[in-house]
Amino acid sequence: MEYILGEDKPKGCIFCPIPGEDPAERLVLFSGRLTRVMMNKYPYINGHLLIFPLRHVAGLEDLSPEELLDLQIKLRQAIAILRKVMRPDGFNVGLNLGVVAGAGVEAHLHWHVVPRWQGDTNYIPVFAEVRVIPEHFRQTYERLAPHFKALKDEDQTCAM
Repeated sequence: MEYILGEDKPKGCIFCPIPGEDPAERLVLFSGRLTRVMMNKYPYINGHLLIFPLRHVAGLEDLSPEELLDLQIKLRQAIAILRKVMRPDGFNVGLNLGVVAGAGVEAHLHWHVVPRWQGDTNYIPVFAEVRVIPEHFRQTYERLAPHFKALKDEDQTCAM
């Protein structure tokens, strides 16, 4: 509600780096040469991550082969970290292309990685239109951050 009702929404793209930014304040877990991983500040469930190219592009067709490969490698690594730290039973991984498909930030391509647990939904969203998150997102950030800091940002070769 703070974001929805607030008038101090950030200007510009929420995904693009800001000079002098505090990565922890912006919930950035990893920032590499081509790809970033950040937590969703308004998650569907704990551990909801966003993975996106550093370059501000809207569509898959706008990505270079190197960017596409790096994004997929970071997606795989992020899922492995979430499996280790949070032990979910499964994942929803999605890419919303276009507003009608659910893209909240249409101009900057991003994947959602949502860990799921057996029985993680209940009646509250249906009756009260709210979600119950069992851990504050800052606590989740602190648990995940050391694992993402250990990731390497290696050059990948891609013959596409």
